[in-house]
Amino acid sequence: MPEENEGIMDKVRDAAEKVTDKVKDLFSDHGDKVDDAVDKGADFVDDKTGGKFSEHIDKVQDATDKVTDKLAGEDDTGADAAK
Repeated sequence: MPEENEGIMDKVRDAAEKVTDKVKDLFSDHGDKVDDAVDKGADFVDDKTGGKFSEHIDKVQDATDKVTDKLAGEDDTGADAAK
């Protein structure tokens, strides 16, 4: 029975790695579109709230930029981390 569980866990791990690779590829190819969408959404919310939450919105934008850069394989400077 434990061997069956190990086989299942190997399959789950392999599937998770494939999904992670696909997400990284998508962000590598289309991270700029994600960033643009986040910026537009942030601007919309900032406008609708009259700038009342600008500081919080900016923090979310910064955090999102870091995540998209990391998923795209870039470091904090925007350079390709693989180099």
